[in-house]
Amino acid sequence: MLQKILVILYLMQTMKFQKYIKDYLATVRSVDDNIGRVLNYLKENDLEENTIVIYTSDQGFFIGEHGWFDKRFMYEESSRMPFVIRYPGKIKPKTINEDIITNIDFAPTLLEIANIKIPSNVQGKSFLRNLTSKNSKKWRQSMYYHYYEYPYYHHVQPHYGIRTERYKLIHFYYDIDQWELYDLQSDPNELNNLIDNDKYADIISKLKEKVILILSSLEGIT
Repeated sequence: MLQKILVILYLMQTMKFQKYIKDYLATVRSVDDNIGRVLNYLKENDLEENTIVIYTSDQGFFIGEHGWFDKRFMYEESSRMPFVIRYPGKIKPKTINEDIITNIDFAPTLLEIANIKIPSNVQGKSFLRNLTSKNSKKWRQSMYYHYYEYPYYHHVQPHYGIRTERYKLIHFYYDIDQWELYDLQSDPNELNNLIDNDKYADIISKLKEKVILILSSLEGIT
């Protein structure tokens, strides 16, 4: 009897997941269709060369990777977000920039594009120059992430971490103490936790030092 109940519960959860993901993908398809309508309108009305088009969103979305759905975890599928821009006469088509950009940089970038003064209390930086030139070593070389809404709402374990071009260090805390390290160059899907690998001890130490510096710089910011 217990086995039958467990099977039924499993099937119910599977059906919920399938409906949820299919609804999500249908929404994405609708967004894609309507972006096409906007671009077609600009073309048909000779506005392409006089209009800046930007496509972006919030964080990515798990559709089964790592066994998850939704977002919030610091893994690549969730933490990455799109930023696609068409800026006639300024940015060459098919330009790819791999600098570490975060969403706090969006607002100052849009303000600079609109030739509006960027307020001094804005945390991010404009990356307009990054889009019109090669990747800059003067730009930030890492990003900080922190998720702390727990145990309510989405029940995602609180964690913070740092991501560089190659490595990602994550610390899960609150009622656990778990560290994870990934080499994004050799393990882009983040399947091999290297935290206990002695070969990476120096890298782990340096990343932890960077996290401490970042936390110190954020002290007092709300």
